[in-house]
Amino acid sequence: MKLANSLRAVPTFSGRLGRIEVGASRRMLLRLVAILLVCVAPSLASAATDGRLKIGTTLHPYYSFVANIVGDRADIVPLIGAEANPHNYQPQPDDMKRALTLDALVVNGIGHDEWAFEIVKAAGRKDNLPLIYANASVALIPIAGDQGNAKVVNPHTFVSTTAAVQQVFEIARRLGELDPKNAQVYRQNALNYAGKIRNLRADFMTRFAKLDLSTFRCATMHAGYDYLMQEFGLTVTAVIEPRHGVAPTARQLANTIDAIKKANVRVLFAEKYFANGLAKPIEAATGVKVYSLSHISEGPYTADKFEKEMRENLDTVATAIEFASTHKSG
Repeated sequence: MKLANSLRAVPTFSGRLGRIEVGASRRMLLRLVAILLVCVAPSLASAATDGRLKIGTTLHPYYSFVANIVGDRADIVPLIGAEANPHNYQPQPDDMKRALTLDALVVNGIGHDEWAFEIVKAAGRKDNLPLIYANASVALIPIAGDQGNAKVVNPHTFVSTTAAVQQVFEIARRLGELDPKNAQVYRQNALNYAGKIRNLRADFMTRFAKLDLSTFRCATMHAGYDYLMQEFGLTVTAVIEPRHGVAPTARQLANTIDAIKKANVRVLFAEKYFANGLAKPIEAATGVKVYSLSHISEGPYTADKFEKEMRENLDTVATAIEFASTHKSG
């Protein structure tokens, strides 16, 4: 039986144990898949015989980064499907099959793709798959709005231009170590791509310079845009969700609404593509205008996705600032 058919089969048991569905024991399924993959690993690995690296990526921005770094010198393999939601993602058998084909895997590694490590382990690649930690040289910041005692590292470094450039250079450096014959090409491509990102940032710095940022205050639905706001010197007064995807308590929400009113916040940034039922009530309670920013985690994997969606994000931020400057209240 082919592996694909084996993985699609749902085993059942009868008698005293009754009927057991795979969905109730995902961990057991992952172990079974790992065993099956070990049996077919030689045939999967033998596909790459031309010396080209197969580089895995966990998130959409990393696909864009790697695509611009390697050009036509290596192949890129997204670890999960393009339409999968990377927030609280549950590994699938096909993910482990892909992991077996990789020569390296680019990871966020600070909280946004923890499922990748589960996939690597289940595929039996924990000890022999080089991991490239994109954030190894990024100055990290804690999650804003974290209302617990512990400070949690903010993993959303890819929603930024400055941190993006740092990650591009780190990825290029590590790929050069793994593929020395193409190291110079990777370095030059990284320089060229970083130049595009810096030009994008410069374009909006010029636009922002014409705006009054001194009184601009905003709220964000979650802390996913902290790096972006920080690099342009924008003040985030309130963060609605204490953690990404975690709804605030009634008391926390009431306190946040009170903070928005007291600080005369006119703008709330919410996440594009992902509906949030809190935006409308907050808008109604405070009079803020809601703007949507991309998390760069939806749609096809493309080399230009990061640039396109970051340009849209920066345009949205500039538009929000312009709105706030003409809608001040005492």
